[in-house]
Amino acid sequence: MFTCTGYAASGAEASLSPFTFERRDLGPTDVEIEIVYCGVCHSDLHQARNEWQNTLYPCVPGHEIVGRVTRVGGEVADLKIGDLAGVGCMVNSCRECASCSEGLEQYCEPGFTATYNGPEPQTGGHTFGGYSSHIVVDRHFVLRIPENLDLAGVAPLLCAGITTFSPLRHWKVGPGQKVGIVGLGGLGGLGHMGVKLAHAMGASVVLFTTSQGKEADAKRLGAYEVVISKDADAMAAQGESFDFILDTVAAEHDINAYLALLKRDGTLVQVGAPEKPLPVQVFSVIWRRRNFAGSLIGGIAETQEMLDFCGQHGITADIEMITIDQIETAYSRMLKSDVKYRFVIDMASLANAA
Repeated sequence: MFTCTGYAASGAEASLSPFTFERRDLGPTDVEIEIVYCGVCHSDLHQARNEWQNTLYPCVPGHEIVGRVTRVGGEVADLKIGDLAGVGCMVNSCRECASCSEGLEQYCEPGFTATYNGPEPQTGGHTFGGYSSHIVVDRHFVLRIPENLDLAGVAPLLCAGITTFSPLRHWKVGPGQKVGIVGLGGLGGLGHMGVKLAHAMGASVVLFTTSQGKEADAKRLGAYEVVISKDADAMAAQGESFDFILDTVAAEHDINAYLALLKRDGTLVQVGAPEKPLPVQVFSVIWRRRNFAGSLIGGIAETQEMLDFCGQHGITADIEMITIDQIETAYSRMLKSDVKYRFVIDMASLANAA
């Protein structure tokens, strides 16, 4: 075991504060990473505040991790000290079930091990995430970072990037398709990554938003058209014209307004997670053989594919850098969608804050 510093919540009502804890020693297949940047995901706030009623305290959030390798286990042959490396939402899975065998560890049938708030058999405790100085992860779950990308902007790709890339890739979005992205910023900025990625895949991208003020930014990111979803006439004009729609909205909204925009055999994929169920008008789906689906992050191989794709196309997240002692302010602003489009913590600030 070795000592690390980080920021942790000690309870649902407690602000995150400096925390000293022990990381496990390296096993033969492990990689130790010194964390340089960590993105801030809305699920970090959910977990810190125990909004999902499953938080293990103390809780060190963070699953959008980038840094440099500082040590490797004896059986790790393809990473060396000094290499750029990333860690996303998972640090283990059963690796034996059908999903794991197909490289879909996010759908591991016994359940994957989350980067934080998950069980850690090696210590008998639970996992601590990226709001910390170092992390130790099995090589299988460590990702290579393209050297040409801004490292801070890469961090949110490990969650927001793969959450949008995976459904776009799975449903074979590409040239000649009309693709809608619902929501640009919202709770976590998923939409802005969806616009960037779908545009890079060659699709014609339309952004749906409730705010007229987002039009210029959406077009800068790659949308060719912006539709104000509160405008009934504008929505009607788009009827039955979309091959694919990616809905990133995590608030209650009328899903049927978007299902009606799909062509026959079109697909709407929900990646935003509203608190309340979204009622679906079944006949709208039946009469056009439309598909209403969901998607969860991505497997490790697919996440590496996403990073390589972003390297080829020069894609990173639009971010606002913060220091670790600004995390509570960032959470408050995130609840108001007051960020373009993802907060990233400069972990060099941890030394002074702790």
